[in-house]
Amino acid sequence: MFEFLGDATAMRYTARQKSLRDCRRYLAAHERQRRRVGCAPWVVIEQETNSTIGFGGLYEDPFDPGWGPEVGYFLAPQAWGKGYATELALHCVVVARRQTHWPVLRAFAHPDNIASQRVLSKAGFRQQRFVPEMERFLYSLALRAS
Repeated sequence: MFEFLGDATAMRYTARQKSLRDCRRYLAAHERQRRRVGCAPWVVIEQETNSTIGFGGLYEDPFDPGWGPEVGYFLAPQAWGKGYATELALHCVVVARRQTHWPVLRAFAHPDNIASQRVLSKAGFRQQRFVPEMERFLYSLALRAS
């Protein structure tokens, strides 16, 4: 996973893991969140090759807490443009709707990351506002009717 989580091109719109040690700490922090809040990103495996091509899913960000459950996806460049991010985001929405305690699901996208903005739109998310301190657009999806 460090091959893409540490890749400057793959992670140009988000935080890149600078070393294998940093990557291990990053993954461990997410696993601690899984035990604490019941969700964390999954490893994305390409069925045809059985290779790891991504990391993403439902999580509460241990590095920027307070936003509630989020959808995120980080894919290796060779997986871009094949629909994996959309498939993952749609699956996250299905799983999140089963959770009766989550009223809303959030996601973030960098203004220059048009592909990610399209993925979120396809999954039913709506752009809410720009968050200057994160340099990201905030997206949300209501999971329950108000």
